[in-house]
Amino acid sequence: MNINPSVLAVIMGGGRGDRLYPLTKERCKPAVPLAGKYRLVDIPISNCLNSGINRIFLLTQFNTASLHRHVQSTYHFDSFGRGFVDIMAAEQTEKSTDWYQGTADAVRRNFVHFRTCPHDYVLILAGDQLYRMDFRKVIAQHIATGADVTVAALAVPASKIAGLGLMRVDDNLEIKQFAEKPKDPAVINSLTISPALEARLTAPATEKRCLASMGIYLFSRDALQDALNNQMTDFGKEVIPSLLGKKHVCAYLFEGYWEDVGTIRTFFEANLALAQPLPQFNFYTHTTPIYTHARFLPATKINRCTIDHVVVGDGSIITDTTLKHCVIGIRAMVREGSQMEDVVMMGADFYESEEEAKENAARGIPRVGVGQNCRIRRVIIDKNARIGDGCVLSVDGKPDGNYPHEVMIAEGVMVVPKNAVIPAGTTI
Repeated sequence: MNINPSVLAVIMGGGRGDRLYPLTKERCKPAVPLAGKYRLVDIPISNCLNSGINRIFLLTQFNTASLHRHVQSTYHFDSFGRGFVDIMAAEQTEKSTDWYQGTADAVRRNFVHFRTCPHDYVLILAGDQLYRMDFRKVIAQHIATGADVTVAALAVPASKIAGLGLMRVDDNLEIKQFAEKPKDPAVINSLTISPALEARLTAPATEKRCLASMGIYLFSRDALQDALNNQMTDFGKEVIPSLLGKKHVCAYLFEGYWEDVGTIRTFFEANLALAQPLPQFNFYTHTTPIYTHARFLPATKINRCTIDHVVVGDGSIITDTTLKHCVIGIRAMVREGSQMEDVVMMGADFYESEEEAKENAARGIPRVGVGQNCRIRRVIIDKNARIGDGCVLSVDGKPDGNYPHEVMIAEGVMVVPKNAVIPAGTTI
């Protein structure tokens, strides 16, 4: 791996993470568990490391304790490589006493830290996306085109662009126009990709496509300082559009899997997609691995189970159960007679001893994990949840909203929050 010391990576940790609540009740978005054993933040960090970028700032301000523990226990660099992953939480200074006001504001406030690391380019990334990208290709194009700013762009069918920021790009890859979540069919049609740009893409098009911003930006150092010499607070909505016609702003055409997992539904579906035989995002590769905390857990134990399209994390014990289309996290316990379908279970942070289990049982508290004879469908079970024997949890016929024992249904997905206790025999 060739380390490029001229590039700094800045990962945006996000704000309150309201769209992922209650998964963000006790943690920030980048710390949310993913795919049975990872955290969301592992994706952008791994993409950086696999691209030879090992100087990384992570900007965050809400519920950072879990993120701090994960990053500090996972990403260690030797003294000679000059690498680091530093978490920069919002702080009061002589010039400012409030929170980060947006992505651009967060970067602006940390210039003082960036200056201590000589660099020519700054790569700005989101902390809640699932994708694999070789940033060396982005940097190479940025230099070849003489761009001040390069924006990663994904070709999206015009029928599926809802909620995305679109851009009009000329045949030389220069961005000419931005449109924030357009709905007017005439505007969308004006932003469709030209035949020359379509010819650059390898995947065949079944309908007209538009280029959507991925929220990934590469700035030349001076261009970034110029772009933030104002009071603008957001890159996508304000800074990048303001640079059109003033700076050389180009698009980098990305082809591959990309998913914004910033909502409960997209997070749920992206996780379950990993249980398919050939998922679009593949963790099973040695060339560009996704790194995470080395926990030294025992192998998972599966006893007399019926399993269909399931991913199971390390250190779990699953006994006499039926699992269909599930992602099961680390140290997960699923007990006899239970049935789970379309379930993302994040597991636990610890193993419960027999003595602890007996003490809890005397107080009517179920064991960590899923008890006996439960029926669970279309549910996210956050870490350390305790679901007693004979519980039935399902979204069928239920509207979004709050339910007993702090359970929520959001976007048609039930969420059992971290450390929740669901008494035996509960039906929701």
